[in-house]
Amino acid sequence: MKEKYYITTAIAYTSSKPHIGNTYEAILSDSMARFKRLEGYDVRLQTGTDEHGQKIEEKAQAANKTPKEYVDGVAAQIKSIWDLVGVSYDKFIRTTDEYHEKQVQKIFKKLYEQGDIYKGSYEGWYCTPCESFWTESQLKDGKCPDCGREVKKAHEEAYFFRMSKYADRLMKYYEENPDFIIPVSRKNEMVNNFLKPGLQDLCVSRSSFKWGIPVDFDDKHVVYVWLDALTNYITGLGYDVDGNHDALYNEFWPANVHVVGKDIVRFHTIYWPIFLMALGVPLPKQVYGHGWLLQDGGKMSKSKGNVIYADDLVEYFGKDAVRYYVLTAMPQDNDGLISWESVIETINSDLANVLGNLVSRTIAMSNKYFDGVVEDKGAVEPVDAELKDVATACYKKVQAKMDVWKVSDAMEEILNVFRRANKYIDETMPWALAKDESKKDRLATVLYNLTETISIGLALMQPFMPDTCEKAIGMFGLTLRALKDTETFGLTKNTVVTKTPEILFARIDSAKVMEKVNQMIEERQKANAPKQENKPATHDHSEKPQIEFDDFTKIQLKVALVTACEKVEKSKKLLKLTVKLGEETRTVVSGIALAYTPEQLIGKKLVMVTNLKPAKLCGIVSEGMIICAENDEGKLAFLTPEKDIEDGSQVF
Repeated sequence: MKEKYYITTAIAYTSSKPHIGNTYEAILSDSMARFKRLEGYDVRLQTGTDEHGQKIEEKAQAANKTPKEYVDGVAAQIKSIWDLVGVSYDKFIRTTDEYHEKQVQKIFKKLYEQGDIYKGSYEGWYCTPCESFWTESQLKDGKCPDCGREVKKAHEEAYFFRMSKYADRLMKYYEENPDFIIPVSRKNEMVNNFLKPGLQDLCVSRSSFKWGIPVDFDDKHVVYVWLDALTNYITGLGYDVDGNHDALYNEFWPANVHVVGKDIVRFHTIYWPIFLMALGVPLPKQVYGHGWLLQDGGKMSKSKGNVIYADDLVEYFGKDAVRYYVLTAMPQDNDGLISWESVIETINSDLANVLGNLVSRTIAMSNKYFDGVVEDKGAVEPVDAELKDVATACYKKVQAKMDVWKVSDAMEEILNVFRRANKYIDETMPWALAKDESKKDRLATVLYNLTETISIGLALMQPFMPDTCEKAIGMFGLTLRALKDTETFGLTKNTVVTKTPEILFARIDSAKVMEKVNQMIEERQKANAPKQENKPATHDHSEKPQIEFDDFTKIQLKVALVTACEKVEKSKKLLKLTVKLGEETRTVVSGIALAYTPEQLIGKKLVMVTNLKPAKLCGIVSEGMIICAENDEGKLAFLTPEKDIEDGSQVF
């Protein structure tokens, strides 16, 4: 019987379309699932969508839809993107699935009846995007410590879970299972920042909104998102509180690994294990907290205007090129970087120059010199040994890297096989051998060695770029070999390569592609920009009385660089801008939302009054005023320096 391997992604939140940073996790998990299947495991990969919460309720209301209508649309979009990038999931769970909802209600009731959950009230600070409560001391500069957004004062009746009851038991589990959390930096963070200071009881219900799973014995409450969402890992297998589990649960639980972003490691390594302990359910074997895929050094967000989507990347570069980039861009214990330019550069350097060029040259030479027939003539020379050693040693190296989730390092080992094969061509110079009839057997052997090396490399690269590897090996008249067979050189018998090979990866003209990309971005910004209405000016345009020069000198004007911008909730006119003034950073609230989207302002340099007395607008303290021009019809235009000049520069 095959050994079981259960791997899960975090379920994607259905607030909006996922960007490439969200999609990375699904691709990463899929690559491991494919690798384990090739190693002979009976693998189950589960992914899905998290569909409840206050943020969803508000989004649906803004879209004039019911919450269920709203999440149905976004869940379908998420599923289609996962399919587009080739995620081979066995289960796509939704937290609105009837079976999941019923089990969550039963779980909540069981925990309540055994005294782990109690009723109380909550007063603190709430971050809607993160669905998280915070105490005053946990806030960072008065904002959510996780996402940096504004928080709201909240007071409501709620149910709580007694976290501290299980803290010592959880710490013992950490000690007995040193690889439970990887990388180790995440484990240290959990121990030092949360367990050692002491766990506070966790709010597990909400009574201020309705879009959630109802607490069946107290209909004023809905189950709070984390108790709802985390349990998908067992309900998706058919877990039943009463013990009537489906066969899948008995076969695959406990999970081998939960793959999650570093921002939600706390929920998966503290709250989730404690919930399971309370239920008497075995804990997962491992949680891997990967880094973020960042653009321009920052986390992707719509308000920052730096979002890249997977479907756009696939349209320009193809599925496997996108998979290759995101998997190689992210180290095991750090963040990765992405930009349109870096994707193009990587495709050209690694996929076109190394892999594509190697396959193309080998097939072309086999056709030119031997009419496509590849055959080992046994004409061995010392230079062959290193090529064979590099190729046959690769699997063990890849396996060791994959065992500790160093996926980018594993792929680098495989690319080194292709690099070594390209070097072998330069060393053996087949074109020179072809000029000497007495070297014909040697030429045939060289081409055979190249074909065999490529076959090994493609078999190893298969979990990461499945379609490309299938296509490429087919052009050699072969099929992908088993991973264990990559340790043996010489398995290929006589074969015939294709007469009409496809170009696996053509070199990309960066300038041409970036011109199209920038045009696409500009068109989207225009489409999303608020419509400018012709209406009377909102400010007094009458002539002002003359002032003395000393009056003017009281106003301090400086050049401000907009580093972030977002809409102010419950306001149609206000934008919240984060601006940089040299070494200083400030928050400014400006009534220009009808003229500009946040994306249009990020990166712009504006003129700002910096010595205006701070004022609170919609609960946000504004520390200055953006200077704009306005015509009689109310059309706005912000003022910007005529030449580029450092932010913080004085305007006079």
